[in-house]
Amino acid sequence: MSELFDAVDALLASRATLPPPAERKRLRAAHGLTIDEVATALQVRRATVSGWESGKTEPRPPERDAYARLLDKLAELYPAAPADAAAPTLDVAVPATFTAAPDPAEARSLSTGEASEAAVMTATENTQTPAPAPVAAAPAAAPRPARTTRPTSTSRRPGAKKAAPAGTPAGQSDPRFENGPLAVVDVEDGKVLAYCVGGLVLDVPAKSLPSLVDWTLKEAKLGQPKLSGPGRPADPLLVLTEAALERYGLPVALTEEEKHAGRIPEGHKVIKQLTRADWKLTKRGFGPWARIYRPAKGSERQCVQLCIPSWNALDTRHWGHAAQLPPAELARVMGVYAARVMTPRGSTAVTGLELMTALHPPTYAVRDEETGVLRQADDKTPGSLGKDPIDPMDWPPCEVPDGHPVLKDLPRFHVRGPAEKLFEEAYDWARPMTDAECTLRHLVGIDVNMAFAAGANGLNVGLGEATHVKAPAFDPKLPGSWLVDLSHVDLSKVKVGKEWVELDGSLLPSPFTPKGDRPTGPAWYATPTVAYAAELGYEVRPIEAWVRYENGRYLDGWYQRLRDAFLATMADLGVDADLAPADFLAAMDGYKARDPELAIVVSAVKATVKGGLGKLRERPRGEGWRPGEPWRALSRPTWRPDIRAAVISRTRINLHRKIVKHAAFTGQYPIAILSDCVVYAAAGPSPLDFLPYREGKPLPGGFKLGINPGLVKHEGTQDVLWGEEVRERFNAPELNLARYIKDGTVTDVDNGE
Repeated sequence: MSELFDAVDALLASRATLPPPAERKRLRAAHGLTIDEVATALQVRRATVSGWESGKTEPRPPERDAYARLLDKLAELYPAAPADAAAPTLDVAVPATFTAAPDPAEARSLSTGEASEAAVMTATENTQTPAPAPVAAAPAAAPRPARTTRPTSTSRRPGAKKAAPAGTPAGQSDPRFENGPLAVVDVEDGKVLAYCVGGLVLDVPAKSLPSLVDWTLKEAKLGQPKLSGPGRPADPLLVLTEAALERYGLPVALTEEEKHAGRIPEGHKVIKQLTRADWKLTKRGFGPWARIYRPAKGSERQCVQLCIPSWNALDTRHWGHAAQLPPAELARVMGVYAARVMTPRGSTAVTGLELMTALHPPTYAVRDEETGVLRQADDKTPGSLGKDPIDPMDWPPCEVPDGHPVLKDLPRFHVRGPAEKLFEEAYDWARPMTDAECTLRHLVGIDVNMAFAAGANGLNVGLGEATHVKAPAFDPKLPGSWLVDLSHVDLSKVKVGKEWVELDGSLLPSPFTPKGDRPTGPAWYATPTVAYAAELGYEVRPIEAWVRYENGRYLDGWYQRLRDAFLATMADLGVDADLAPADFLAAMDGYKARDPELAIVVSAVKATVKGGLGKLRERPRGEGWRPGEPWRALSRPTWRPDIRAAVISRTRINLHRKIVKHAAFTGQYPIAILSDCVVYAAAGPSPLDFLPYREGKPLPGGFKLGINPGLVKHEGTQDVLWGEEVRERFNAPELNLARYIKDGTVTDVDNGE
């Protein structure tokens, strides 16, 4: 009888109704799914799904029934709507749940208890390569605004444009945000003005901060469309100048006590004004990055973020002189960053972490069958990190930093060794120069572009909790931490491709430790490190491991958006991705001076990469914390030290692989390595004097000059005599010269004393 039922089911499946090809593609894209994901789920080839969406072919049983079921479910989530209909928003409270704690200058982050006040993240993410939101070329492609702070129009109104430079696209397809993602609020001749992207200036009628927030939400038309699937749009951002702070009764600068607290006192008169007007502040308070909101009514969000440069909201290490720019130019800089990365949510580190969540929201929306109202789904978005953090006591002891609650029973002052602690960090290695190298004239440093972003690209990372296994067979495709002895790997004889080659192992750093020392016994390593040992031709036998069977390429979309932002901005500065080696070196020479404001954006994008990855393992930030107690960052799903370790591991291995290829082909070995910078001795001052280019083509798998992430640029050149003199002066024969190769200035020398 069961065979008859199966036959009937097959007949029904063969006639399953499918929407038109265009609708199939729309539904997939609406949920943020890639063709690869659909193909994997249905166990067919990518080309098969592509054919179904183009109408060239039609699915056949048994895939047809499963495909129809997928499309039916997606149609329930994303019903077809008129072209001019606005995207629905969730009926939830605001503001959105923060996934990252701000830096000290940004005050405090949301606590776990504040989640009840926070909105629900609703967009999806995919485990392969998500379709990234297009990177706008808008504000960057336009000429810089004139260096005047005086508007020419005296009859401006909200929405009216003032001298928008020709060729400046709006960068916004949603009429709700037609004036851009943000505005710089300034006061001139007694009038409050809002400088938006593209040269737009708005008159601001607000006389107080509560009325400014009201005006922003009702009239300013500021904000940014969602970046992924059914996510939520970005809240409008207001950047307040010193004149605006004075107008609205706020201090121009914070006192030392306020800097330490990261906020102004709760009894400040402006906060009282907000309270009387029924506005609320998040638990981080009113600091350099403040969020002002009201709980949502129906589907309407009411939330505005403030950025206050004079309170050190824009860290000079990452934003350069942005805080000193005139309002129009500051709007341009931050507008380019917002269009190409996202509207800032705090420091570049906080924004880097928030971008991961914006592209891969932890949950999605479903329509309640009884009320018809959209609500948060009970389960997490497939492939996301979810909306709940991993319980502190469920973390593998080897993956957590010292002081974590899971280590509370360790003896006081216990120092964990390699067999107890996963220690995947970037290189800090150097060696004395050989006699042959001392006869050369120059030390040339090359630097890998966006090295950690390139390390994240295509990396398979764990998405859930780890499973402990004893004596496992190593699987290079399985993310995790492995206790394995790699001390037998001899760099004097390794596999390069399919061939065994002999090298001078004494001149190479070990790929398994940040200091380049050869391991002496079992140690914990992330998957990319162990996989590289096998790639070099050596057997690996893990003793135990913590592996994550739920995994995916979580960082792909994050990498792609930051890569595109970096490349687009560098192209605006005259450095294109397809330049010949010599032309590339010439284009990089002095590129920052061509447009200093866009150079700020480049710096901020690179800081977003490093800072976002660093936030994945954020440490305690005071607040009376004691070892063994949980700290604030542990309460977010994006506290993931295992993902950070995997990215750093892969970045270090990528660099070592290039070094080995270069040594095998040229016989040249590095003098020093610091993170993503490598120094070689060379006869000439240019990278072209030692990189093995032949007819314009680089060594396959070796170093290649170019601006794309993973390629290298010229970091700096110094004389060999300079290097020897510095090491002799500080009595440090292994002083890391990569730290000082850029301009030759030697600071912070540590010779071990």
